[in-house]
Amino acid sequence: MAVRSPVSNRLTVTALLLLTFATGLVDAISVLVLGHVFVANMTGNVIFLGFWFVPHSGVDLTAALVAFLSFVAGAVVGGRLARHLGPHPRRWLTTALSVEVVALLVLAVLAGSGVLDYHDDTKLILIAGLAVVFGIQNATARQFGIQELSTTVLTQTIVGLGFDSRLAGGSGDREKLRYGVVLTMCAGAVVGATLSLVTVAPVIALAGGVVATAMAIFRFGRAAPA
Repeated sequence: MAVRSPVSNRLTVTALLLLTFATGLVDAISVLVLGHVFVANMTGNVIFLGFWFVPHSGVDLTAALVAFLSFVAGAVVGGRLARHLGPHPRRWLTTALSVEVVALLVLAVLAGSGVLDYHDDTKLILIAGLAVVFGIQNATARQFGIQELSTTVLTQTIVGLGFDSRLAGGSGDREKLRYGVVLTMCAGAVVGATLSLVTVAPVIALAGGVVATAMAIFRFGRAAPA
């Protein structure tokens, strides 16, 4: 059952779009810098794990497995937070997103200081930490019941664009929202990929700042009329 957002629908969509942008930022880093692995979108990793049975596939299967298991662990944490704090939405969202922000900033500091390297086995710690963060985020976002705004997976959103389009005989309902979600994640990926050419750790910190902005909206935003 979907939970009622503590803020207006417009603010809810804005906050979830910010989280979607953060997904694009970090997955750009994970794919381009950490070795062709996703930390937020798990579909690709499941396919990569299928390559386990194909010798010399060229995919870092250990990284894919670490990301997958860590994402599931994050989803478990997100689920527990939702069940324990769900009756108090502002507290729940503030707590869940604060955990994300702190984790992202800590990982940014560890990566920027060289404690975690992008090219040796310590990158697995970075991959695991980022995947836990986005497991929490995905588990949190899905509680709102807005199919287009899981903040990570766009497949169903894109299907909806086609299925409900006027070309398919549909009404075009929610078309603007769906295009907005796709463009937001794409924009995050563009920014992340561009910045990855010159820096990495600050991009992770930037993602933390974006999540913090979403948290502030849920914490202090005006509630929807009763």
